Amino acid sequence: MSPPATLVALLHGPDQPGLVAKTSGWIYARQGNILHADQHRDMEGGEFFQRIEWVPAGGNPAAAAEELRVFAASLGMAAKVAVSTHRPKGALFVSREDHCFHDLVLRWKAGEFAGDFGCVVSNHTVLADAAKHYGLPFHHIPVTAGTKAEAERQQLEILRATGSEFVVLARYMQVLSADFLRHCGQPVINIHHSFLPAFAGGKPYHQAHERGVKLIGATAHYATAVLDDGPIIQQDVVRVTHRHGVEDLVRKGRDLEKLVLAQALRWHLENRILVYGNKTVVFD
Repeated sequence: MSPPATLVALLHGPDQPGLVAKTSGWIYARQGNILHADQHRDMEGGEFFQRIEWVPAGGNPAAAAEELRVFAASLGMAAKVAVSTHRPKGALFVSREDHCFHDLVLRWKAGEFAGDFGCVVSNHTVLADAAKHYGLPFHHIPVTAGTKAEAERQQLEILRATGSEFVVLARYMQVLSADFLRHCGQPVINIHHSFLPAFAGGKPYHQAHERGVKLIGATAHYATAVLDDGPIIQQDVVRVTHRHGVEDLVRKGRDLEKLVLAQALRWHLENRILVYGNKTVVFD
């Protein structure tokens, strides 16, 4: 027997006394059963954040979700509500590097994600056979300075046709335009191979080696119109020394990139991330 559908609500708004009691009381009054609840207060901004997962009474979780959104608005809070039975479908954007691509797809095949991949989009054909092996449709769309606008138009058509609800840039080595992000209208998760905000842009491992840093990192963040400046979801670091060359940094960094990107996607699909301003609250 399948487990009952649950609802996950992410709420945020100006802090005020009694919000936890009011939200839990609202669920209890409707005979719902809370499974998990967590909250956070931004002390500087006076903002309240909450994540609640519960089993609603009755057989219409969509109606319960809408009722919760209306209730949250009455408290001055915005609410995003997801139903556990819905598995969002997403698109993988790749270039030539394959480590994050293989890692994500194998984790998906192993059932680690609360969502699915529907297609692979690439500006190169290097991973076409690998995508076919995994049973994923592969779309080759070359990108040059002169064809970028047309290439992004084709990419947007693919996202719409496949019903994609998120995009993962698995070392997709192209900068998405502000127009693409605006028309996409879906979360775009990027992995950058440095500990942002340090070494943004191209060749961060070379930059790190030139600076002689003792730590290198990887950063998963939501893509915005400003390069490598979106809200950070997850980061990790590893130690390096003067004995490590650029190739060593790249090798160590690849391991970090896989772990950081997979964790960020997992949190996103489990509805654990609240974005506010250029920051995130992650209910891990």
